[in-house]
Amino acid sequence: MTSESLHPVPAPSRRAVVAAVGAAGLAVALTACGSDNKSPGSSTVQGAAAGTELAKTSDIPEGGGKIFTDQGVVITQPTAGTFKAFSSKCTHLGCPVTGITKGVITCPCHHSEFSVADGSVKKGPAPRPLPAQKITVSGDSIKLA
Repeated sequence: MTSESLHPVPAPSRRAVVAAVGAAGLAVALTACGSDNKSPGSSTVQGAAAGTELAKTSDIPEGGGKIFTDQGVVITQPTAGTFKAFSSKCTHLGCPVTGITKGVITCPCHHSEFSVADGSVKKGPAPRPLPAQKITVSGDSIKLA
């Protein structure tokens, strides 16, 4: 007889199994949330390559903007000839913004509102401004930087 047969290893408790499964699920969820490898200050637009033309300057209304869903970016023209770009993902729970009216970018999920001028929060629950994205304007062409 070996010493192992004299002292069997006890089975894990139900509590230990549930805790391990919960920890594994949390790890998977956190990995999925961070899988795009972007830091909060990152300016790379997911789904589009740098240099990709998004729009003509005439496509972006003054005092408003346009949402490019596939590229995950919002381009605004707060004042004539000034173009800004922001992530189209709300900083509250990550819902895509869907509207721009009266100088405000809106999220349909919990009605957060952001300024077209600088992406700042006009109305919560969003805790942070929309992250700025880099664009270039050359002639009448707006491209991802």
